[in-house]
Amino acid sequence: MAESDGKEKVKWTTTIIISSSLKNCEVATALENRSHKVRYSNSVKNGSIIFSLSGVAFLLMDAKECFMSTEEVFLAEIENFINLHQNSFLVLSAALHGPQEWKLMFRIQQRFLGSNLRILPVHNTINAINLMCTIAKVTSKAYIDSICYRMITTKAHIIEKSPVWKTLQKIKLGSDSFNPN
Repeated sequence: MAESDGKEKVKWTTTIIISSSLKNCEVATALENRSHKVRYSNSVKNGSIIFSLSGVAFLLMDAKECFMSTEEVFLAEIENFINLHQNSFLVLSAALHGPQEWKLMFRIQQRFLGSNLRILPVHNTINAINLMCTIAKVTSKAYIDSICYRMITTKAHIIEKSPVWKTLQKIKLGSDSFNPN
């Protein structure tokens, strides 16, 4: 029998608001299958997925569809999306990210340079779901607090166990004259 290290993996679930236009989409089904509370809404932008408790929003776009529409049309869609959502991600899917897809991403980056938009190139549904859930998870309040605590603990441990710190303490440059904080 394997010994437990005292840490049991807790399954992370959250509430997700998904555009009704994605109701029959693989991404929506995959999120539902991960036991998230999925709510469909007609009032959110087509192609949007919003992790409400994390405050992040994702806009799903297919590179092929971008190539078939005019640049003004999909850039206007993206602009509308980032104006609505402060913490926004464009999930650009393509089976293969070749030169055309990279040029598309470069044009989008140039157009929205300095904005709050981040582009996530993905290849398939699983890739998209994993990226979105990871970003939403680490930006949720509970996990931010946990990460901050672990970083503070790690910093204290490094200072405590550091041979450099011990040497400084030996030569009387201890905590009286040097504050590591």
